Amino acid sequence: MRLSLHRALLTYGGGLTLHTASSGKVAGLDALYLRLVDGDGVEAVGEVRINIAYLNGLAAETVLAEAVALLPRLDLSGDPVALLAEPPALLQTASAPVRMLLDMALHDLAAKRAGLPLAEFLGLAAGAPVEHPTNQTLFITDDTTFLAQASAYVERGFRDLKVRIGAGDFEADVTRIKLLRERFGASLKLAADANGAWDAETARGHLDRLASFDLAYVEQPVAPAPLADLARFAETSPVPIMLDESVTGEAEVAAIANGGHRLMAHLKLVKLGGLGPALRAARSLRAAGVPFMIGQMNEGGLATAAALHLCAALRPRFAELYGADGIENDPAEGLDYRNGTVAAPQAPGLGLTFRPERTASIWEN
Repeated sequence: MRLSLHRALLTYGGGLTLHTASSGKVAGLDALYLRLVDGDGVEAVGEVRINIAYLNGLAAETVLAEAVALLPRLDLSGDPVALLAEPPALLQTASAPVRMLLDMALHDLAAKRAGLPLAEFLGLAAGAPVEHPTNQTLFITDDTTFLAQASAYVERGFRDLKVRIGAGDFEADVTRIKLLRERFGASLKLAADANGAWDAETARGHLDRLASFDLAYVEQPVAPAPLADLARFAETSPVPIMLDESVTGEAEVAAIANGGHRLMAHLKLVKLGGLGPALRAARSLRAAGVPFMIGQMNEGGLATAAALHLCAALRPRFAELYGADGIENDPAEGLDYRNGTVAAPQAPGLGLTFRPERTASIWEN
């Protein structure tokens, strides 16, 4: 098995600036890629975004150094299905981003060897299209830019929008949401994401104000806290509550899956460590009757495709797959955003072709 690591800074066109209450302004997506080529020439690739210290506390260079140190010590020559079922001990103790990188590449390899799109490998009906509805996110910006971006999404058929709030003046947040309702009426499905910006008392007052806009949910209005406290908070909230920053791993998912609350959960591969853990998490929440979203950070085409294939297989109530839309220099193009959905090519594995010449080579064996 030949392995190589690659890195690229992905940037968006159209004047899009990523800006949330937790991240601040972000210039681009620092993406790390793992390329596997087996003895038969089958190529598989995993991707993980590494400039997300605001989410996981791990600096990009720390994750890169971990991957460079770990990969030469791993034996990936066995059956990828067996490796996914029982990961090597060294991999089990790795950080979630590094586990995601390996997990995605092994899933891509296993599905390609089976000759199946990854979604079908995960349970989608044979021949069914690899597509799923997705929301689009409106980042914190001035009102004119905000409305122009919203209008562009609506013109392309996206009527499920999530508004980033909590970074500054709450009245400005309210104004932007009000602008959407005034411009587009009830035809839009709206949600908001505060990224844990408020304390509980402040959040209660703000949610009372937001209730009049018929939001599908507010994501993480308060900082992570004991689940019992969050459940009590959700019980009295006039708006449904979606947890995100509180869902940091499988242990938190297991606690949420115990039920007995009104909370929902946002599952991200980069927090859980890949497709395998995310699939287990989604199944446990579904069995418990807990609504969930499968989503992502802003990520490149391959990482977005992985989340898309999982959504196509599981059909969650909510999906957030906008991450690769509008990237100008992605080394793995091919996702199609239109009419409120994203679709991947009907091809084995993740379905996208990785172009290493568009990246910087970091390491190879």
